[in-house]
Amino acid sequence: MVDHSDTGLGKQTVYADQYDASLLFPIARAKARQSEAELGFVGMDLWTAFEISWLNADGLPQLAIGEFLFPCTSESIVESKSFKLYLNSFIQTSFESRQQVLDCLVTDLSAAVAANVGVTLYELAEYNGFNPISEPNGICVDQQAVVIDSYQPDAGLLFSGLESESEVSEILYSHLLKTNCPVTDQPDWASVYIEYRGAPIDRAGLLKYIVSFRQHQDFHEQCVEKIFSDIMQRCKPAELSVYARYMRRGGLDINPYRSTQQSMPPSYRQVRQ
Repeated sequence: MVDHSDTGLGKQTVYADQYDASLLFPIARAKARQSEAELGFVGMDLWTAFEISWLNADGLPQLAIGEFLFPCTSESIVESKSFKLYLNSFIQTSFESRQQVLDCLVTDLSAAVAANVGVTLYELAEYNGFNPISEPNGICVDQQAVVIDSYQPDAGLLFSGLESESEVSEILYSHLLKTNCPVTDQPDWASVYIEYRGAPIDRAGLLKYIVSFRQHQDFHEQCVEKIFSDIMQRCKPAELSVYARYMRRGGLDINPYRSTQQSMPPSYRQVRQ
């Protein structure tokens, strides 16, 4: 397992309430990837922050829900606890306008990960209109009668009808993805959505594979990249997208999206979010 002892995870925390960009702690993506040269996918990490607040010029608190798009090709990711501490540092800081807050977020986050980060700040009343709670027009695989005996990732559970001449385009999803933080071992809960075109993926095997992550320790982004790579190698779809909607912790959720196609993550959010 990759050593992340140099991060702030699992350590005593001092909460700053005055703006401080130095709180952001980047972690190189290369630390968890075997090769940067041929990723085999495109995509991004969509973060949602539900606890953003600052003071206006008159000292009145302002609120927003923020969405942050980090390209999967960025040099680094931001360690999640440092992101929370950074956002907390806005709480007692006065800004002249919402645009000034937005510009500050874009500048700081882009510098931290060495890539252009997209930021949108929503009014609370408008957020649900842009991101309604919904499910895709797909098939949930969770109610199958399967026997589970593996709780560490096992790509051997995946297979498809490679000998079949039939090809399908479908979305399969599960609400049973659970992984663990590689530093604190805290549980991370998610729904994972797999959209593909190719030979039909065996649904029982897919469910058993997803559940096999239950005791696996890794960051959200690396878990999704492993799922993507394992499905590509074992099932060989012509097209594939893997999208995990993780539950929030400390007011932040992380939603990695990896795909063979250059596209934005779907706009739905899961009911637990």
